[in-house]
Amino acid sequence: MKTVSTTGHEHEHPATPSPELPPREILDTAGDLLRALAAPVRIALVLQLRESARCVHELVDALEVPQPLVSQHLRILKAAGVVAGERSGREVMYRLVDQHLAEIVLAAVTHAGEDVA
Repeated sequence: MKTVSTTGHEHEHPATPSPELPPREILDTAGDLLRALAAPVRIALVLQLRESARCVHELVDALEVPQPLVSQHLRILKAAGVVAGERSGREVMYRLVDQHLAEIVLAAVTHAGEDVA
């Protein structure tokens, strides 16, 4: 179907209707989740936790960043429901709440790597 805009430029509209959007609450929650993942250190944390639970000192060693920074980012991920922490003696073991989150991060990293290559 062709339409003519008031500026005189023609453009095509798809013949099929747009897919129905989820409720606003779900879109808001998805946005919050993506914002929580939107930091390089948090992306690296998710990648580290995708295989198994780890304690803070293991994450500090793997990421080579200061412990307070790792703890700060873990708090953000925990508040967003991305990770959960379970005490094991004197340490807290962090794990991903849902593997879908690792898939989202892996897809973003893979996509970013395609642009670099």
